[in-house]
Amino acid sequence: MPEATNDIADSFESLLESAADYGKTSYDLVKLKAIEKVSDVASSLIPNTIVFLFFMSFLLFINLGLAYYLSEIFMNVFYGFLVIAAFYLVLGLIVHVFMHDWIKRKISDYIIQKSF
Repeated sequence: MPEATNDIADSFESLLESAADYGKTSYDLVKLKAIEKVSDVASSLIPNTIVFLFFMSFLLFINLGLAYYLSEIFMNVFYGFLVIAAFYLVLGLIVHVFMHDWIKRKISDYIIQKSF
């Protein structure tokens, strides 16, 4: 009878070790999946950020050139920059009023898509 008890104890001990190994493996798997998702999101955001910065630099210099061109037309530097600023104010208001929810939804969908 003591032999049967030892077999049960050994089986129970083996079962506990297997459960602990399973828990560790499951934890490692979840951790690796999380790392994969974070790296996927970061790897797509970094190139997009670089392209965005180049595009913004392009826009900056185009706007400076346009402002100086309008300054020549209006014969006053202030008016050229004021016209460009007013244009962006109107454009920003239009985007805020009419496209705010659409842009928010698109960004949210993109982040969710990259996460899953």
